[in-house]
Amino acid sequence: MKKYMDRALGFTLIELMMVIAILALLAMIAVPTGMRFLAKSKRAEAYVNLHSIYAAQKAYFAEHGKYSDVLNGSGGVGWQPEGYAGGGANEKFYYTYGISSGHEGQNYFTGKLGAQATFLGQGFVSDKEFLILAAADIDGDGRLDILSVDHNNNIVVVQDDIEQ
Repeated sequence: MKKYMDRALGFTLIELMMVIAILALLAMIAVPTGMRFLAKSKRAEAYVNLHSIYAAQKAYFAEHGKYSDVLNGSGGVGWQPEGYAGGGANEKFYYTYGISSGHEGQNYFTGKLGAQATFLGQGFVSDKEFLILAAADIDGDGRLDILSVDHNNNIVVVQDDIEQ
C-alpha cells in the first residue's frame, strides 16, 4: 500500500495523447455528418419554394391559359421568396430561383449564397410548359446544388451538391 501512496497522482503524457487522438477521430467522423445534415436542411427550403412556384404558375395558367416567365411584377405569377429584399447576401433564403433571362426581382431572385442567375440557364417558360430552377452552393465547396420543377410538379435534383 505504501508504494501506491508514493506515486504521483494524475495522467501520464501518453494517456493524455490517447484521449486527444480518440477525440480527434470522433470529430473527423462527426463534422462531415453534421455538415451533410445542414446542407439537407438548406435543400428543404428549395423544395418548399419550388412547390410554391409551381402552384403560382398553375394559378396563372388557370386564369390566362399560358405560363409566364415573369415571377413577380407586371404580367407575373405573383411569386417571390418570403422576405425578399433585393437579392444577395442580406436575404433570408439560400437558393437563387427562376430562369436566367430577365431581371433580378422579376425573372429570378438571388439568395444569400449568391449563385449567379447564369446557373439557371436550363430554365425556360413557354405557353404550355415551364422549367424553373433553384441553385446554391449549400456546403461551400464550389459545386452548386441545382434543382428544377416543371409544369407537372416534378422536382428533380439536376446537380447534387450533397452526395458526392
